[in-house]
Amino acid sequence: MEVDIQEVLAAINTLYDVNVQDKQKHDQASKWLFQLQRTVQAWKVADQLLHAKHDVNSCFFAAQTLRTKIQLYFGELPVEAHASLRASMLEHLGHITENTYQGIATQLCVALADLALHMASWEDPIGDLITQFGPGSSTGNLVPLLEVLIAMPEELHSRQLRLGLNRRKHLDEYFRKKVPSIIELLHVAVSTEGASKESTHLKALRCLASWFNIHTEEWVLLTNTCLVNDILAVVRNPQVAPRLHEIATDCVCSAMIMLEAERIQPLAEVLFAGVLQLGEPYHMAVALEDINAITNYARIFSELGETLVEVMVEQPGQGLGSLQVLHLLLTCIGHHDWEVAEITFNFWYKLSEVLYRKNNDNINEQFKPYVERLIEALYRHCQIEPDHDSILVQQDDFYEFRERVQELIKDVVFICGSRLCFLQMAQVLSTPDINKNWNLMEAALFIMQSVAKNLVPEENEVVPPILEGVLGQPDEVHLQVAFTSVQLLGELNEWVASHPALLPHVLQFLTKRLHNKHLATVAAKALDAICQSCRDHIEQHFDGLLEIVSSLDCLSVSNEAVVGLLKGVASILGRLPPHRIKADMRRLCFAQINNLRKLIEENVPMEKNTASDPVVWLDRLAAIFRNVNPSVQNGEQHPCQEVVMEVWPTLSQTFQKYSCDLRVMEHCCRCLRFAVRCVHQQSAPLLSPLVQQIVGLYANHGHSCFLYLGSILVDEYASEAGCVGGLLAMLEAFTQPTFIILTQPNGFRDHPDTVDDWFRLCARFLQRAPVPFLQCAAVNTILECGLQACMLDHKEANSAVLKFFQDLVEAGRKHEDRADYETRRSLVDSIFNTHGEALVANLITAAVFILPQYMHHDVAETFYQIMQYDRPKFCMWLEAKLKVLPTKNSGGVEAVSRGELVEFHKSVTQAERTKEITRALVDFSRFFS
Repeated sequence: MEVDIQEVLAAINTLYDVNVQDKQKHDQASKWLFQLQRTVQAWKVADQLLHAKHDVNSCFFAAQTLRTKIQLYFGELPVEAHASLRASMLEHLGHITENTYQGIATQLCVALADLALHMASWEDPIGDLITQFGPGSSTGNLVPLLEVLIAMPEELHSRQLRLGLNRRKHLDEYFRKKVPSIIELLHVAVSTEGASKESTHLKALRCLASWFNIHTEEWVLLTNTCLVNDILAVVRNPQVAPRLHEIATDCVCSAMIMLEAERIQPLAEVLFAGVLQLGEPYHMAVALEDINAITNYARIFSELGETLVEVMVEQPGQGLGSLQVLHLLLTCIGHHDWEVAEITFNFWYKLSEVLYRKNNDNINEQFKPYVERLIEALYRHCQIEPDHDSILVQQDDFYEFRERVQELIKDVVFICGSRLCFLQMAQVLSTPDINKNWNLMEAALFIMQSVAKNLVPEENEVVPPILEGVLGQPDEVHLQVAFTSVQLLGELNEWVASHPALLPHVLQFLTKRLHNKHLATVAAKALDAICQSCRDHIEQHFDGLLEIVSSLDCLSVSNEAVVGLLKGVASILGRLPPHRIKADMRRLCFAQINNLRKLIEENVPMEKNTASDPVVWLDRLAAIFRNVNPSVQNGEQHPCQEVVMEVWPTLSQTFQKYSCDLRVMEHCCRCLRFAVRCVHQQSAPLLSPLVQQIVGLYANHGHSCFLYLGSILVDEYASEAGCVGGLLAMLEAFTQPTFIILTQPNGFRDHPDTVDDWFRLCARFLQRAPVPFLQCAAVNTILECGLQACMLDHKEANSAVLKFFQDLVEAGRKHEDRADYETRRSLVDSIFNTHGEALVANLITAAVFILPQYMHHDVAETFYQIMQYDRPKFCMWLEAKLKVLPTKNSGGVEAVSRGELVEFHKSVTQAERTKEITRALVDFSRFFS
């Protein structure tokens, strides 16, 4: 079908015309052009538009279309059309000049780079491009040549191209051989045209930075050119054009990453010596207040540190292990702008990782002074402006920086010791007039927070005076100091648990802060932490805690903090005598239930995350049920059983009232899940009405949370023979609505939660009542859905499906219950005789073409289980799939050889552990990606 170019141009004009007021027309044009790009005719249309040169927008659309087609749909072209496409692309490239719109130039150059990577018949694309466009050629044009060469290494490892492992290996080897040609080209470009033309200089350095991704010893040839001296000369001068300085910095950083892998001594010595001389230029940039140049130097020093960190730890102070780079990094951290300091964080993480693996106190000792200086500098960076009169908000960039500081300190503090760090900050707090400088005090307390949990509970010298100072703070202390002090108390919860004499003072301090609207939430969180760690000492304070919980709604405490505090209180409640548990459990639960009932009965309009939101009260109830874990002997009534039955009618009303609201339904199901888990099978009286209600709600609304709640009921009750029939009826009632949802177009992809919860439910049946489940009428529908769902690219959903199939195998294997083993084995045999080959085939398709590598473990585990069940059949099924697997990539090149297929089959079928199969799957999938 021919496409009218005028129609295409009209759609492009509509898409890009800012004066078009009709959004519907704009959306229609966008949709029509998107669909055009997916057709085979788009190849021809794009070429025609580029030749027509109608306007910038049409040329950009055409260039973008060509790039997309080559990247994602190259297999649409027959192999014999590749040469003509190349000729056309080279023609378009020849028209690119300095004045060409950059977007068009970039799209065309990347498209040609992708074509060169795909097109196996183009044996020497780099050589041909240099010959056609390089210096000295009749059609010399460095502009497109350098752009294409920049794109090639970047595109080589793009997974969108799906070149396959063998093609990538071939190209990687080819690129390595071409490094001398690239060096020669760039040397000529920089020493001739680049000397007078900044744009050429920029592109040449960008090209060099890109090609440093190709790791080879051939880079030693750089020492015979002007390029290394040129890069260093640029970075040494903070007054060059900012963009040129940034690109030269990229070059230096990329070179150091390459040298970390290749260790080319002559090049390393020249480059590293040059970088170590950048201290003076850094200070010049500081004097000039040039933040861009300062940032570039911080990047270079950090990259040098990361490159040499292993050598520094192995040979501290010797040769390339010189610790001079640490002084440069600490100089950067000393800069007043915290964003400069943050650039160095990756180095310190890497240093801590290497030292942690080394685990040598003598080596740690050599780095200890540097870490102490680091912590001191971070303390200064964490100081808030003195005129700041409130609490930092989470959306503030500085708040996020301080959080990252805490993470870094937690990582590196083992090098100097947590106690020493705490002592370092304690000395700050003991300086004269510290109380007059609230921001210095607050920063010290903030740093202490980072290491508080690492202090041994028996520590009795440093912590007591700090805690005494915190507990004795006056009411008028700065809000941020009070806020950070409360956080510190929460972090010291385990230390407080070892010093119970201080507990009343801590509880009194935190309770008082609950009445300050700015401190209420953080105080509630700290109380939660204290409750969790001090359970052995806090029972005598339980009545006071109940009073606090009862009054929280009169205070400015976030619901998240209330839920946290309820967790702590409930965990203490579970340790009290049964009569006390029953009474206080009722009191705790009905404080929430009464509010929930009021919303329902008075038909209060819902406002999310406020008292009119039922989720607030449901989450509080869930926290109580989840964390009350009393010890109950067999035959005893659970002290919470009556309370669960008393709250059920209100929860049932919640289901009915808010049935259209997915969020409320999810939280109500979660609440019931913990209620059932709390009292286990003593919740039996609500089983029948609950099942009846969730089956009806699921049929009407399709919320997958009802499936999940169903799986909890199966887990609790399916071991009871009298309950199995009702639970299977529930499953069959769920089946038809689920099948309707999943068999819609893109049903599995659009409803991953349904897939996840549905197969969790089915897996529970296999674990608790395998024979009745395998004999039920719904099992074939479930298996058919499973065969499709196992190819779903969604981690949780796919994992649930594969766990279902693993449990299916296990149902046919386990011998513990001899009574029904033969029946189970026979049922599972029948299923695998029918569906086994399709399952293995679909899982291979999924692992090779659909699933990311991190999801291959579950596929491997499923294969391993099937082999344990019936290895000969699995070997046959795997062989049958491998025989029909496509062996060529989209460029028509052989992606995998017969020998590699045989090797994969052997690796999987002879594997003795899941890990071996995972490795084989990952390696095999690379042939196609």
